[in-house]
Amino acid sequence: MTKGVCMEKYIFFDFNGTIIDDVVLCYDLLNKMLNLKGKQMISIERYKEIFKFPIIEYYELAGFSFPDDDFPSLAKEFVFEYKRQSNGCLLMPGIIEILKYLEAAGYKLVCLSASEVNMLKKQLDFYKLSDYFVDILGINDFHASSKVDIAISYIKSNKIDKKNAYMIGDTLHDKKVADAMGINSILYSGGHQSKARLLRSGSKVIEAFSELKDLF
Repeated sequence: MTKGVCMEKYIFFDFNGTIIDDVVLCYDLLNKMLNLKGKQMISIERYKEIFKFPIIEYYELAGFSFPDDDFPSLAKEFVFEYKRQSNGCLLMPGIIEILKYLEAAGYKLVCLSASEVNMLKKQLDFYKLSDYFVDILGINDFHASSKVDIAISYIKSNKIDKKNAYMIGDTLHDKKVADAMGINSILYSGGHQSKARLLRSGSKVIEAFSELKDLF
């Protein structure tokens, strides 16, 4: 055993587009904002091809022009509407079953999200999922710039053995976070980015969470 290293097994789960199916909501809110600004709306296929972090870059790809369009105002409007409507979103198929399975298998589960941390905690409480996670990690503002620093700090402070840790998410940003943490990533193709984009990352890509039972 490596001195000072925690040998417990960890799995980090992204939230938006991985645990909760908020893809259509986010897509609809984007098109609503584009329409209000007199800009051309986009298809869901286009959305999954351009969605990325930081959010401001994805907004530019969607058709907004900065600084002519006010990004802070757009972000504020999105968050207001998202908070108002997100409780109507469903959980991703099979997510509760796999959380139960992994917890029973002895994995420590952590929710790691680019969502604002207080909103994230409220959402997990709403869906009665908080108890599955030993920690809930989110950012401290609504602009969702990155969760990399939070992830790296958590790995270091908890002395987690990187060989026994995985990141599960639905975007290339989750792969970037996993790489920065020095852990493996598994990407779910039912979220905010297309399967074709995820496959190009080199990560293992799954279409259903039941596939994780063959990996853990």
